[in-house]
Amino acid sequence: MGKNVVEKIDIHVKINTILVSVSDKSGLGTFIPGLVELNPDILILSTGGTYGKIKEILGEKADFNLKQVSDYTGQPETQGGLVKTLDFKIYLGLLTETYNNAHQKDLKRTNARTIDMVVVNLYPFSETIERQGVSLEDARGNIDIGGPAMIRASAKNFIRVASVVDPLTYPVLLEKLKAGNGSLSLEDRFKLARKAFAHTATYDRTIADYFAAKPVNDLKSCYKPGE
Repeated sequence: MGKNVVEKIDIHVKINTILVSVSDKSGLGTFIPGLVELNPDILILSTGGTYGKIKEILGEKADFNLKQVSDYTGQPETQGGLVKTLDFKIYLGLLTETYNNAHQKDLKRTNARTIDMVVVNLYPFSETIERQGVSLEDARGNIDIGGPAMIRASAKNFIRVASVVDPLTYPVLLEKLKAGNGSLSLEDRFKLARKAFAHTATYDRTIADYFAAKPVNDLKSCYKPGE
């Protein structure tokens, strides 16, 4: 396949579909209702505990505005939430471009929809490793995979998607959406992408530094050989 070069985009993108999966749920109580007020037809895709929190926040409106990712993809979450959002339909929705006919055919073929905003913050790895007596296995279990993948995909596709990683930005985003009649500008999306890539870079650096400081002998205290 030839290299894809994008020249035509929409400067302003209306937020019709968002995906929310957060470890830090602060701020959702005002952010989610604010989004629904601005766009009563908005669809919110979510997972696990975040889905439960948003359902509680929205009340009766959840029946119309909220959907579990597993119901959207047709794939149930695996035990312990190991795999929730790593799905072809999700990444089509994040990475497709509006004026690419092949991408639009893929969306139609899979009955997928474009995702306009991702609201994600990550498993608390740094908080985990700061706890007294934390094991290498405790740390390993708190390495987020789906979160960074969604952040990176949405940030890469800032030409169409907003990548939101910081709850402190929620009030500002609502103001921008209100001023833009439910849309975010290219400049807004690019600034969010900058912050998103800085966020994942810090996250990965923390993991890399932690592993680098751990002696290999620590493995023996965590794991027994299989039969």
